[in-house]
Amino acid sequence: MALFDVLAHSQSFLLLATGLLGLLVGSFLNVVIHRLPIIMQRDWQSQCNELNGINNPQPTEAFTLSRPCSRCPHCGHAITALENIPVLSYLLLRGRCKECKSPISLRYPLIEALTGILSVVVAWHFGFTLACAGALLMTWALIALTFIDVDHQLLPDNITLPLLWLGLFFNLFGTFTSLNSAVIGAIAGYLSLWLVFHGFKLLTGKEGMGYGDFKLLAALGAWLGWQFLPAIVLLSSLVGAVVGITLMLLKKQQQDQPIPFGPYLAVAGWLALVWGEAINQWYLSLSGLA
Repeated sequence: MALFDVLAHSQSFLLLATGLLGLLVGSFLNVVIHRLPIIMQRDWQSQCNELNGINNPQPTEAFTLSRPCSRCPHCGHAITALENIPVLSYLLLRGRCKECKSPISLRYPLIEALTGILSVVVAWHFGFTLACAGALLMTWALIALTFIDVDHQLLPDNITLPLLWLGLFFNLFGTFTSLNSAVIGAIAGYLSLWLVFHGFKLLTGKEGMGYGDFKLLAALGAWLGWQFLPAIVLLSSLVGAVVGITLMLLKKQQQDQPIPFGPYLAVAGWLALVWGEAINQWYLSLSGLA
């Protein structure tokens, strides 16, 4: 109880504690981003083999989010706890494996730092409230989804569906919006992109996005309510178009190469979570409705 009192009455301590928690969660998110798609791929392969009657011996070593321990991909050196301190270990090791001196991807500490920073922003905005707890869970899920989609063009149901149900759960208490608005938001979020998908496919014969995008927008609607969906879609489309055109101009993206839409939805959804009212006013002014 004493810790709760300190967190409730000292913003500085709340921000510090949330930042440290965010760094630790960011380290775990690195594991999720790397391992979850592999786990899913192995599970799909196992199911396909079973359906085809192919003998599929189980690997000798379990592969989960917790096992085996993290290792250097170059020399197999097991990463110790002291070598796994978020951001700090990377700096102390100068970005190289302790054993073989192979470079460690800068992405790991960047994701840890990003998670820590966004967690602090959430705590600063919401304070020590139920909304802060919910917003932190949403933030962490969106970070994981963003980088998995960038890597694999995949938005796993393992994350999007629990995220949707969590949004409805928090809004049972009116945490971010009313329950009616949350339920309508979930339905409208899914159906809006579902209709766009099938309309595009009917006109062009091609699939313009994946079903994971429908589920992610449904989850954002469940958290924030249907009122924020137009602004989220508009903002994510604008950012996606700018990034896509920029990458093509820099010749880092082929015109026929698909661009994952999930990261732009995630960014727009997080911005709406923290600065939703201002974004909605901007959108209404832009559309001439206010």
